Amino acid sequence: MLALKKFLLSENGAFRADFLSGLTVALALIPEAVAFALVAGLDPTVGMYGAFIMCLVCALFGGRPGMISGATGSMAVVMIAIMQQFPGQAELGMAHLFATLLLVGILQVLFGVLKFGKFIRMMPKSVMVGFVNGLAIVIFMAQLQQFQYLPSGSSTKVWLHGMDLWVMLALVFVAMLITHFLPRLTKAIPAALAAIIAVTGIVYLCPLPVQHLLTVGDMIGSGSHAVAHHFALPNFSLLNLDSLSIIFPYAIILAVIGLSESLMTLSLIDDRTKTHGAPNRECIAQGMGNIISSCFKSMGGCAMIGQSMINITSGGRGRLSGITAALFLIAFISLFMPFIRLIPLAALVGVMFMVVLETFEWATFNYIGKVPKHDVLIILVVTVVTVLTDLAIAMLVGVVLASLVFAWQSAKNIRITRTLTKDGTCTYQVHGPLFFSATKSFKAAFDIENDPYDVLIDFKHSRVCDHSALDAMDFIAKAYHKQGKSLHFSHISDDCHKRLGKAGALLDVKVLPKLRKKVA
Repeated sequence: MLALKKFLLSENGAFRADFLSGLTVALALIPEAVAFALVAGLDPTVGMYGAFIMCLVCALFGGRPGMISGATGSMAVVMIAIMQQFPGQAELGMAHLFATLLLVGILQVLFGVLKFGKFIRMMPKSVMVGFVNGLAIVIFMAQLQQFQYLPSGSSTKVWLHGMDLWVMLALVFVAMLITHFLPRLTKAIPAALAAIIAVTGIVYLCPLPVQHLLTVGDMIGSGSHAVAHHFALPNFSLLNLDSLSIIFPYAIILAVIGLSESLMTLSLIDDRTKTHGAPNRECIAQGMGNIISSCFKSMGGCAMIGQSMINITSGGRGRLSGITAALFLIAFISLFMPFIRLIPLAALVGVMFMVVLETFEWATFNYIGKVPKHDVLIILVVTVVTVLTDLAIAMLVGVVLASLVFAWQSAKNIRITRTLTKDGTCTYQVHGPLFFSATKSFKAAFDIENDPYDVLIDFKHSRVCDHSALDAMDFIAKAYHKQGKSLHFSHISDDCHKRLGKAGALLDVKVLPKLRKKVA
């Protein structure tokens, strides 16, 4: 019993807090799952069952207790591209989609087994801040769609206007106020859940002068969505060898996007809770969730930063919160959907707006003038790319920019001093790593024409890092050889000496043997 309690609850967790926060998250998961399913061109039930499976599997086996997984927009925008490959052939498109999702899960499990999750720890802070800000903006923009409705007899949504708009905004504001101020009065009930209950009560107990009162039911539609999703492998009979060439690139993209968003969210929650998750375990759990989702004809997904923040701020820190959210979600889908359909969208929008405010790194504005300009630039670029494209591209751009900046800054650290000894030898002391961006400064530091016959380049305080460094050393060696002078290297570390050996005839100079084992 004690072991079960330790597994379900966090170290400082409480059953009540995890249970109520899980209920709150379940309510917030429904409109998100429906919206992302529609984005992917799928039936809403596909998104809701995907959210249930991902939430339950990752809560049970994931590496970050308290983190919520489900159907996400970042993966939905790629899934619609798969469906669009087969216009007018929905069954064929679905077969390819679920086969792709199965492959995504396998790739993610492999990532975890190979321990690739640890690389998220190497993510620069500027890239992380840009990711968080961009995702907060994406969440905000997604909520704006809830201010649209479908007029009777029309196939095109229009924006709310007049009194309908003002009432919607007022209800959203009430939900935001409750979410923000209730924790200061009491923590007996999650603020987000209280906001949803309060706004729902206002809508149905008070006469409001509105014509279009948007609810969860408006988002889902009028059909029945308690559809059973039985276990069945993807329909491989509809696939052929050409199918692999179609789905494999999408599978890689979805796997990278899913893991990137999940591991970024894991790192963010680690920072907020001052705890440490297990990235590789999370990779495996995400993969398992997507494999199971593909077998139950649901859309799978990854970690959801919005719902994870709702859970954390509502007090949900243990695995029980995610398990509760998943069980409530399946109960809502199967038993209570008629009641869930009545919840005003304004309540959920207000809660999500507060998530946006809590997720966005407002300290970003304080960074300007206090941190290097290149860090500010990386934050802005990653934020914009996250909003305009997707997380995987934004992360790649951010890491490349950060790497280039690091290389540029490191190149400035190389310093070379020249001294002449009494025996007529010229010694150059190299300080700092020698790699591709430092080679220009390295080449310019030598006075080849005026140096004496014997020249020593001492790498005691340096290290030869790459082929560009070897090429620069070769350039200097040839220049001294052309002048008829003798060149020696000293304090070459063992790994650097191996590089020199692999270079073959690239460097026809002497490495002083007595100094070879001295590592910089």
